[in-house]
Amino acid sequence: MAFFEGNKMTAGYGDGPDIITSCSLNVNRGEIVAILGPNGAGKSTAMKSLLGLLKLKSGYVKINDEDISKLSPQDRVKKGISFVPQTKNVFAELTVQENLEIGAFLREDDIQSVISEIYELFPILSEKKSQIVGELSGGQRQQVALGRALMIKPSVLMLDEPTAGVSPIVMDELFEHIIKIKKTNVAVIMVEQNAKQALSISDRGYVLVTGQNKFEGSGEDLLNDPEVRRSFLGV
Repeated sequence: MAFFEGNKMTAGYGDGPDIITSCSLNVNRGEIVAILGPNGAGKSTAMKSLLGLLKLKSGYVKINDEDISKLSPQDRVKKGISFVPQTKNVFAELTVQENLEIGAFLREDDIQSVISEIYELFPILSEKKSQIVGELSGGQRQQVALGRALMIKPSVLMLDEPTAGVSPIVMDELFEHIIKIKKTNVAVIMVEQNAKQALSISDRGYVLVTGQNKFEGSGEDLLNDPEVRRSFLGV
């Protein structure tokens, strides 16, 4: 039994065709799982289905063996699921510290100890705690987004294209931070276009094609699979 799973999920938008069909994904705590595939494969749709932003036509979503398929996105957050969207994931007009404080909206205890943990994980944010986030570099803004998502002390962290639009150096740095997050026993599941680099840090991965599971396996196995390499890794 996986800690967080979507099983045989079928979903689409409105009355349109199904975007994902009988799609299954899962992740355990202390694990990084990558969701890969070409544009239009259903990666973001699968992520939205796990979060409850899309209603499933069939299948289910469970966390720690509890069926949460009918819960709202807000109630799923209360179960310990945190999500970092690809865009609009920070409050650009507020400071770093204010962004983190907003991330703790569900907490009723003293949040200063949690903020201290975030600053330990992302030292640059501690240096820039009073700076307006809109003035930061793209990589630093992504660290703010990650830090804000971690303020609820989630058991599951969902990331949609965390390295989109950043340089290769910043991408490597962000992946290093994601590895650090994994080591705190968080289950990390991410949609990522940089497939080769994502698989190199992932424990497991799924490749979706036209909304269905096409390949799955360990990051290393997928990196070495000839068909995956040819079709999705460009090697």
